[in-house]
Amino acid sequence: MTPLPAASALDQFFLDARARILDVAATLDRLDRGEGTSAGDPRVEKLRKAVLILLEQSSGRAERIQQIFSLEYNPTWPVPKPRY
Repeated sequence: MTPLPAASALDQFFLDARARILDVAATLDRLDRGEGTSAGDPRVEKLRKAVLILLEQSSGRAERIQQIFSLEYNPTWPVPKPRY
């Protein structure tokens, strides 16, 4: 599969990416304005860690961010039963 040229990818995805980043910024603003504190909440720490990865100029950001929000594999998880 041939990657999309950078200029084409930017033309195609810029507005969507801008909207998503604004949405994340608005969420962080709501947390800052909220009563009480979210400091120390692991969910907020995950959001902040993900934002830092976004700022890196390297490939694989999506995978690394997905790992932040994923549970580590647990071999004792029950095996799903097929539906018939």
